[in-house]
Amino acid sequence: LCLYGNDLDQDTTPTMGALGWTMGGPGSRRRVEQGFLGAEHILTPEGKLKKVPRKRIGIKGMKAPARDHTEIYDATGETKIGEVTSGTFSPCLKAPIAMGYVETKSAKVGTEIMLKIRNKMQKAEVTKMPFVESRYYRVPE
Repeated sequence: LCLYGNDLDQDTTPTMGALGWTMGGPGSRRRVEQGFLGAEHILTPEGKLKKVPRKRIGIKGMKAPARDHTEIYDATGETKIGEVTSGTFSPCLKAPIAMGYVETKSAKVGTEIMLKIRNKMQKAEVTKMPFVESRYYRVPE
């Protein structure tokens, strides 16, 4: 989930943060009625999610952990397309992971990107989130 102040702020809508699921599916009561603060900024009059200029992504594949404010570049390393909001080393995956925001066109899973970590460019890849699948125990019925 997102941490307010790092991954979300006043300028980031829930749809940018990949939190559209919190408003229900298309045709749900919340989307149709639009009876919540900020609905006009997030939903079209038909109840669909508005297009956003940037999206939150998961990042894997780099050698060193990317910390907040690490710059994200396209695969060529020429054009800055976003910024890391949080990153750490995952003990479950035994690899560095991070979250950040990039231009919508670069947010597709599998897209190769470059991160500028400690003034060195490192290859990375956009990955799906959550990074580790939840394996909750469900009681058989």
